[in-house]
Amino acid sequence: MLTHSTRRWLAGLGVVGALVAASAGPAAAEENDVELAVYLRDVTIAADTTGKVEYPTVYSSGPVVLQDLTIRYDFTALAGKVTVKEEDSSECTTPEENVLLCTLPFEAGIEDEWGLNGLFQVVIAPTADAVDGDEGALKVSASAKGFDPVSYESRVRVGEGVDLAAGPETVRSAAPGATFTAPLAVRNVGETTAKGAAVVFYNDHGIRATKKHSNCTYVGDELRTCRFDEALAPGTGGAATLAYALGKDTFAPGTEWGEIIWMTPAEFEDFQAYLDTLDITIGTPGTGDELNLAASAASARISAQGSQADTQPENNHSHLEVKVTGKNSTDLEAVGAKLAGGKGAEVDATIGFRNNGPATLDATRSGSSVTHMVVEVPKGTTAIAVPESCFPVKGEEWGEPGEPGARQYRCYTTSFLKAGDQETFEFGFRIDEVIANSAGTVKINVPCQCDGGFYQDLKPANDIAKILVNATGNGDGGQGGGGSLPITGANSALVAGLGAVLLAAGGAGFVVARRRRTRFVA
Repeated sequence: MLTHSTRRWLAGLGVVGALVAASAGPAAAEENDVELAVYLRDVTIAADTTGKVEYPTVYSSGPVVLQDLTIRYDFTALAGKVTVKEEDSSECTTPEENVLLCTLPFEAGIEDEWGLNGLFQVVIAPTADAVDGDEGALKVSASAKGFDPVSYESRVRVGEGVDLAAGPETVRSAAPGATFTAPLAVRNVGETTAKGAAVVFYNDHGIRATKKHSNCTYVGDELRTCRFDEALAPGTGGAATLAYALGKDTFAPGTEWGEIIWMTPAEFEDFQAYLDTLDITIGTPGTGDELNLAASAASARISAQGSQADTQPENNHSHLEVKVTGKNSTDLEAVGAKLAGGKGAEVDATIGFRNNGPATLDATRSGSSVTHMVVEVPKGTTAIAVPESCFPVKGEEWGEPGEPGARQYRCYTTSFLKAGDQETFEFGFRIDEVIANSAGTVKINVPCQCDGGFYQDLKPANDIAKILVNATGNGDGGQGGGGSLPITGANSALVAGLGAVLLAAGGAGFVVARRRRTRFVA
């Protein structure tokens, strides 16, 4: 399984639950409106090996606690060719031939779109009679108390075993906007000719491709994959040179990372099928020259590829480290709000922060917040609607996510914020007492004994913005304010109308684009 740090480029995973549910055809729950789905990736295994460890993922359309969760593996279609056995569990039995049944003895909760995975890991292995070309369906089913069973069929293939090994790690230095090159190398350290190879890249936002080859795929200027049809004989290897540049918005000084993972063509097909299930693209082919591996031994093009699987995936990984030189920081600016209403009125506030540039903030490898934000609720109001990413602060303790009624909140934020973009949070307040110029605050870059955060702000003076209620006079109660103040509540319809007039007259505004933290599990 790839580490969390490899997961940035799989944008769109925020809808993974719904997409997999749609493809798996979930059944509705009998006792509630939550729907379940189960998924198991396609897998290619090598004959005469111990196979591969895999596990299913159970998704739900909403938060749910499952009782008596049961996973059933039915490999009847692979009888005599493939076995499925528990890897390290005592909750599995074999009620009938070619069936493995696993039941969880405790409750399991699904809280978000990432689902529930890692349970009931199994070893999918070839039998002694399995040969290259054997193929069949492995049906995995999930059931729980109060839910109808759902199922999914995964394709299992048996192929030849090969051993591709990635080249050495590479270190480069460059300033934002500068170009550099990096080697791409692979070697066949096994005893069987490798019938082609594929490679997947996980590059940080700052690493941009300056050449787009026809056998590689890209999203914008982000390199994602390459495929090669050269045969690699045992003991031989191949190498190519990749042309890169650091984006001008790369934070400096710092480090940008790229990871390189080699696969056989069949394993790449399995990987792409996984992405297709999630409606995630590997990108589009480039229009430039083909990138060749320049194999160290005479290599023939592969016209007909059989299924092959790597027998030692531990040596398929390498990485690129780019030491970013110079200085290139950014200005994060807090965004507050103006609210208005009488006693008992319920008003909405869109608050948060924007990245004024010049640098993009990218903390996706750690998955931590780009900044730590604290919200102080205005006096005379009560927070009645709170985002799930915000927690009430009660002395040294934090309350439950999204819990209303507190006076102060700490909020987790995105792990990626491009220069020019902003992240916003929707709060709802009830005005309990009309107090002229009552002001709460939005504070960013707040110190925290936790991961992440940003403390090299170019303009710390605008790290605080006001949540101003029932303003009089100049609208800030003589207290000043940071950031643009979106007006919500009683006057929002008027302001919206004025905004439409300004836009019609050619006025310009900024684009709000919140980039969600993304993750990739391979």
